[in-house]
Amino acid sequence: MEKRIYNFSAGPAILPEEVLKEAQENLLSLPGIGMSVMEISHRSKPFDNIIGQAKEDIKKLLNISDDYSILFLQGGASLQFSMVPMNIMPPKNKADYIVTGAWSKKAVKEAKRVGNVNIAATSEETVFNRIPKQKELKLDPDASYVHFTSNNTIYGTQFTAEPETGNVPLVCDASSDIFHKKIDVSKYGIIYAGAQKNMGPSGVVLVIFRNDLLERSSDDLPTMLNYKTHVEKDSMFNTPNTFGIYIIGLVAKWLLNMGGLDKMYETNKHKANILYDFIDSSNGYYKGHAEKDCRSLMNVTFNLATEELEKKLIADALAAGFSGLKGHRSVGGLRASIYNAFPTKGVEELVTFMKDFMAKKG
Repeated sequence: MEKRIYNFSAGPAILPEEVLKEAQENLLSLPGIGMSVMEISHRSKPFDNIIGQAKEDIKKLLNISDDYSILFLQGGASLQFSMVPMNIMPPKNKADYIVTGAWSKKAVKEAKRVGNVNIAATSEETVFNRIPKQKELKLDPDASYVHFTSNNTIYGTQFTAEPETGNVPLVCDASSDIFHKKIDVSKYGIIYAGAQKNMGPSGVVLVIFRNDLLERSSDDLPTMLNYKTHVEKDSMFNTPNTFGIYIIGLVAKWLLNMGGLDKMYETNKHKANILYDFIDSSNGYYKGHAEKDCRSLMNVTFNLATEELEKKLIADALAAGFSGLKGHRSVGGLRASIYNAFPTKGVEELVTFMKDFMAKKG
């Protein structure tokens, strides 16, 4: 196809066109290297420069101090569901989990294999259409950590601020909203994020790890599941996903060139408001799933009156160049994922399409 269509997929998701073009231009041969990034050794000086620059730019974006290590690992966020409790739940062997969707439920399942899990709060009784308030959290001050999922792709909800956990380390699965705004990393013990939604291609997970927590990692853990291994070897105990790290580095550079995460946040709010404002003004023809004060800026979930209408809109939208609008199979409906790289123009054109659909099928 000569023309790129609008990609609303929840992940693997849209990447900045500037990044794709730079990767395309240099795919055959990195400047001054004579080989593709997918061919060079991960032990080579050129790749050392690539991974080093990616880490430095991520540090700039989030103002990360030297108290933290930046890791590029494999296995996705799903492996982190196990690595987190295996490494930092001991010696107390208990942790608090805030359950706001399918992914936090999966994290709970893996944590229970290691120790006792206290469900500090859950919104499952309302089909995960909201984020529990701070006053609802039943936190254990003696827990090893508190885990939450910052953004919920399936249900379209998002934390607007971190849970307050006192002296208990905060652990966050930020897979679907990493880099969407600037956060205070010093509030966290661990932040982990699969790259394929808002940061890069699939196959890499970014882990921002507070170094003092390494004391909890037992030497009896399997080598590859021990954070000490990856901190000591600087993400290169085994061959990392070199191409994925290269793209993440280009995305980080793109964000810095865009003006940083404060600028990105303003753009994200503007894009989401365009779509939410239209949904709210449709007199119920389109109905958002999430409560208004819990709405995600990354994943806009909504329904029409009937499943038949929803299927018709999805089919017509695809024919018109809007891909990936089908909601997750577990909940149905529609979902427009408008991550950092998604253009404002695409949101505006989707709204125009939805207006026309409502006029014709209403």
